[in-house]
Amino acid sequence: MSPVPPDVEQAEAAIVEHYPRLVRLAYLVLPPALGRKRRVLTAHSLVQRALPRGRRDAAAAVAAVQGGVPGQRAGEDDSGYAYVRLRVLRAALEAGIPLTFRALPRRAQLPPVLPQVWGLRLFPRSGGAEELALDQWLATLDGAGRAACVLRALERLSEPEVLRVLDEAGIPDPAAAVAGSGDPANDALFASPEFDPCVLQARPTDLLRRRRLTRAALAAAAALTVCGALLALPGGGWGSDGAAAPPYSLNVAAEQALDPGKLVRAAPTLWRTSSRTAFSTWPARGDRADDAALLRRALAVWARPGSSVVVSATPGTPAGPPMGPAQLLFAGAVDQAVVVLLYDGLRVVRYAEPRTGTTGAALDFARTDGASADTATALVLSRVDGNVRYLTAPWVTGAALRDLLKPGDAATALKPGPDGVTPPVPSPAPAGNCTSWNALSLTGDGTTRLITDLGELTPARLTSGAPGAERDVTEAAELGEWSRIACLLPSVRSHGVRTVNAWTYAKQPLPEGDGTATWLCTRAETWQGAADRVQAQFLAPGTPVAAQAATAEGSPACGLREPRVLAGVLWKSRAGQWYVLAAGSAQFASLSASGGGVSGSANGNRLAVKAPAGAQVDLSGKLTDGSKAGALR
Repeated sequence: MSPVPPDVEQAEAAIVEHYPRLVRLAYLVLPPALGRKRRVLTAHSLVQRALPRGRRDAAAAVAAVQGGVPGQRAGEDDSGYAYVRLRVLRAALEAGIPLTFRALPRRAQLPPVLPQVWGLRLFPRSGGAEELALDQWLATLDGAGRAACVLRALERLSEPEVLRVLDEAGIPDPAAAVAGSGDPANDALFASPEFDPCVLQARPTDLLRRRRLTRAALAAAAALTVCGALLALPGGGWGSDGAAAPPYSLNVAAEQALDPGKLVRAAPTLWRTSSRTAFSTWPARGDRADDAALLRRALAVWARPGSSVVVSATPGTPAGPPMGPAQLLFAGAVDQAVVVLLYDGLRVVRYAEPRTGTTGAALDFARTDGASADTATALVLSRVDGNVRYLTAPWVTGAALRDLLKPGDAATALKPGPDGVTPPVPSPAPAGNCTSWNALSLTGDGTTRLITDLGELTPARLTSGAPGAERDVTEAAELGEWSRIACLLPSVRSHGVRTVNAWTYAKQPLPEGDGTATWLCTRAETWQGAADRVQAQFLAPGTPVAAQAATAEGSPACGLREPRVLAGVLWKSRAGQWYVLAAGSAQFASLSASGGGVSGSANGNRLAVKAPAGAQVDLSGKLTDGSKAGALR
């Protein structure tokens, strides 16, 4: 099945995040007969043209008008990377089809319109004898064979996955392409600089011919210069407003909100003496905190984002302009972008523009009202090539990286910079199989808190314990508990989650002496407070990952307002007998099951009844106060 076309913002995020990887793929699939310079420019052009048409569907447009933009830019699992990769692969294969007079040329077969390089010849660095031999061998393959090599060597896909992607790309005989794709022992050479069209060498073109053309075009260049001067009105390019749209109104409050001189800057030690420790006590940090032109652009784009600005907002977060002067949290260069973080009491806003160039900007909104020292420990600064950088709170004195799926391993210490910016750490978002899930352990203010990136500007805090008695995840037992449920976290990605709490609410001896099962309830509370997600999970003995038994959205279960839960599963014993298993929290005095050929009840908060395979059962229970309650749904 072909990848589902993503939202255009998600596709752009996938292209930007994995740009070197996609360009290398296109370069290797393109026919070597094009020449190294044209292959380089064509590979960049194909990747840049892989962005799908259309901004967003009707539902997304309605959501945007209402103040929330669905689809946060996140990891590879939900960013549309597979879809973009397929478009690049198809275009590279089309570029290798010879031009004939019998059919109209396809776009990929023509020389690229953009990017263009004048006065220089660009080509990758030369490799050794092994790389040269591999390049010569690739020239003997057709496009399908080269595509099979690249998918196996660079994308690390299994043979069935390679066959599936080749079939989606329109290869008539994928099996033959895989069979002729060479020895996997040479796969490591595909990652060498010889085949990297993003790391290039430059040489001049024909200098004499260029001089003659320059003299002939001198008059035209002068005319264009005059026209450009006449058309260059104030506010264009990275002027005072940058990528902002034209102003729609002017008033005193709006002018103050757009004035970088009016930005609030907290004192460096305010967090030590304030009655409330949150984002409002963060000082302004970063090497560009005094760059008035940058701050003016960020405020202008926040107030009036233009058509070239990619805007995203967590669910329930208004994406409108500031009500008045905002607070500056950070302004500085981070990786390949310049980032500004602002706070207006309700939201944290991230503005990002490229370090070089004058096109493109991003604006991200995250709701943060009601933040405290527990939930204002860090913000996401950037995500590049599967890595994340965080800006930590001023009270954070130590940071470490921990893999939740390896609770017995010690955390790896990190050393944030003087401004509180962490080194790049691997994103926790798994691609396909969940083999790891990274979280950040932050020490400061007398405690250690565990946070993880869920694809948003604000990372989520992880806790354990019964409702009203949540505690930070530091003990070995709590880490072991989280190792069983961490792979279920993708189900709450990009939903504006503030905290995720895991609660072991029951343990149940299994029938026929098959051991003891654990019942957990995971509650993901959101910043808006009206769309919390609750999951009941069942963990059988010897199973590394918990199974999802029930889910609900907007339910008060597992929380302070309703600190109870009931859920059930259909379970098969080692002897082959099916059972309905159910467990409730301590508030349940008895349980009953009916329907689907099953009828049974039990005193207490646990129930096990024999059932036919595939039975659909209704669960209910009676609480200790005599009232009735149903299962989580």
